[in-house]
Amino acid sequence: MGIFSRFTDIVNSNINALLDKAEDPEKMVRLIIQEMEDTLVEVRSTSARLIAEKKDTERQMARYERDVAEWESKAELALSKDRDDLARLALVEKGKANDAVASLQTDIERINEHLNRLNEEVGQLQEKLADAKARQKTIVMRQRAASSRLEVKKRIDSGKIDDAMQRFERYESKIDDLESQVEAYDMGKKTLRDEFAELETEDKINDELEALKARVQQQKQEKAE
Repeated sequence: MGIFSRFTDIVNSNINALLDKAEDPEKMVRLIIQEMEDTLVEVRSTSARLIAEKKDTERQMARYERDVAEWESKAELALSKDRDDLARLALVEKGKANDAVASLQTDIERINEHLNRLNEEVGQLQEKLADAKARQKTIVMRQRAASSRLEVKKRIDSGKIDDAMQRFERYESKIDDLESQVEAYDMGKKTLRDEFAELETEDKINDELEALKARVQQQKQEKAE
């Protein structure tokens, strides 16, 4: 593919469409940027060659323009000496020089047309290159984040998490059994704290009983009176 056809393809390409088709967006965006940068290098080289060609053509045209003026001057000189034959020959050479000038002018116009087109397309390509570079970091980050999430999803869906939770439940069940056995050994055994608690409860009940007796006795006395 020639430089101009590839250059036009890149300028006219839609980066989003290219990324949508890519299996690896991170790799694709690197290739896009590399292709754009390589093309810019080639285009600048082509532009430099065209500019050099234009300058050389302009030098040739200037030489032929001097020839035109020189042959016209010679024709005038010949006429002043009544040498129509020489004047005729001088005018023929002037015509050849004029033809050369016209041909070279056409070449310069063609070169200018190429340079103008390159300048316009380089501007468009540079905009696309800047856009691709600006989005490269975001695209890479998004792809890596999505890949990490996908890997986590795969691990979760693989059943390993469920197996781990089932093991936790089995361990908790075993611990419950051990705690039950310990509590069974302690059943029927009173601790010092338990005995003091019983004494405090007994005193409280006795106090309530005495208070109740006193209230009942008072009620009897009031009825007797």
